Amino acid sequence: MHLHSAILVDDESFTRKGLMKLIDWEACGFRIVGEADNGEDALALIKRVQPDLVITDIRMPVIDGLELIRIATAENIAKPYFIIISGYNDFNYAQQAMRYGVHDFVVKPIDEIEFSGILRHLNDKLRLEQEEQAKSDRLMGGEMIKSLILGEASETSIADWEQRLRLRKADRLYYLFAELNDNHSWQPREEKISNARFKELVQQELMGITEADPSICLHEHRNRIGILLPSSLLASYNGELERFLVAFREALGVHLGKRVFLYAGSPVHSLSDIRESYKAAKEALLYKYVNENTRIVIYDQLQAGKLNYIGFDPAEFNRFMEQMEELQLESVKAVVDKWFYDFRENRYAPEAVKMNIQQCMMGILKTIRSMEGDEQALLTLTPLLGWHDMNLSLGELKRLFTAFIEESQQHISELRREQQKGGIQKIKSYIEVNFSQNMSLKSIAAQFYVNPVYLGQLFKKTYGVYFNEFLLQLRVNEAKKLLRQSCTMRIYEIAEKVGFSNSDYFVTQFEKIEHMTPTEYRNKLL
Repeated sequence: MHLHSAILVDDESFTRKGLMKLIDWEACGFRIVGEADNGEDALALIKRVQPDLVITDIRMPVIDGLELIRIATAENIAKPYFIIISGYNDFNYAQQAMRYGVHDFVVKPIDEIEFSGILRHLNDKLRLEQEEQAKSDRLMGGEMIKSLILGEASETSIADWEQRLRLRKADRLYYLFAELNDNHSWQPREEKISNARFKELVQQELMGITEADPSICLHEHRNRIGILLPSSLLASYNGELERFLVAFREALGVHLGKRVFLYAGSPVHSLSDIRESYKAAKEALLYKYVNENTRIVIYDQLQAGKLNYIGFDPAEFNRFMEQMEELQLESVKAVVDKWFYDFRENRYAPEAVKMNIQQCMMGILKTIRSMEGDEQALLTLTPLLGWHDMNLSLGELKRLFTAFIEESQQHISELRREQQKGGIQKIKSYIEVNFSQNMSLKSIAAQFYVNPVYLGQLFKKTYGVYFNEFLLQLRVNEAKKLLRQSCTMRIYEIAEKVGFSNSDYFVTQFEKIEHMTPTEYRNKLL
């Protein structure tokens, strides 16, 4: 628990010691950081320790309590709260002191319960004020960083902030980016975290691992949190930036898992030069996928090798598209595994990864359109269309891309089945219209440019009956119709009419299906 600092000022030592023992200071939110037995020493002490609270008697040698309050207030030596402790006879002095903003007046002998209540009330007030001040400083800090990055900060404002941040001449300054990844609506395992909550966690964990002042400067970029880091905050890590970043990422990981990437720019020696560290941190962003395993990128540790901005090998990409259309899912996944391995190991820049992923997507969508499919039916398309505007780890990008491929192959398979179904329906309709002509499976297959064996299998699979059985049933049904409607047509005329060139063969096939001859069928009707 944060304790506010307080000093005791009284010329009687036993009063000071008694007060220290009487009150449970920590329970009231305070700790005693100094004592003085006169107003002059108290002024020096106030100037040195900048306490939150001064508890003083009025009657003291050299400088009395009233003058102490007046000088400290008028000369702006510090801005503590004052509580006056004195006897009944000094009440008029106390009233005068109230004009200087004295918080309270306590009459001797001190009542423990009453005084503790005053301290607790003041503790609450101080805490709220400090929270509001820290909030205000954070907002001002963000604006300060923005003006420094844009090169718009004046020398006066820079000097003011160097003093506020208590920067020393020996201090180095780093600009960092904290980036939350995989924080999107299609993430099945984690809850989406707001930017405000992420910033709050960054602030909280920075204070936790460095014991930093709450006014540590943060700036909200479009999808990252910028951090102004003085080297003094690395003291617990022997000044080693990498050790600090590892500890920082682990602390954030308690809340966010492995979704946080950290990027550090080069150190600079003054606040006016922080723009250079910011530019280096932005350059470090380009090495994100190269450092997928550690998820920490320090600009000064980047290897000399350049990033790659190359496309896929054309022959390999063509094979990939063939395997997509042939629905060879395992082969396609193997290619994707290789590509994502190359992205990391061959130092692909994020822009190159984006270009190659888009090339694959466009190729797959082109195939779907050529088959008269609806790409909007793909649920996995939307995340990939805008993935480069989100912060995605390479592993999450691969997961989304693989899901898109699997769904696309399933869609292609469905389109192919629909096309096959549509084609066989055309063949069936043709047979139903032209069954009286001389036709066979082979002649139909040739007419529709289909392999006859494949056509026979597809027909049986689609309609549950072989082609020849279907054709025969059509002809027999038509023959029965003619037998019912005409008593004068001869059997051989009906056979010829329905597609049989041999009347004896017609009679045999009719009897096979109807278990009676055409003549018997007609006589039965008569």
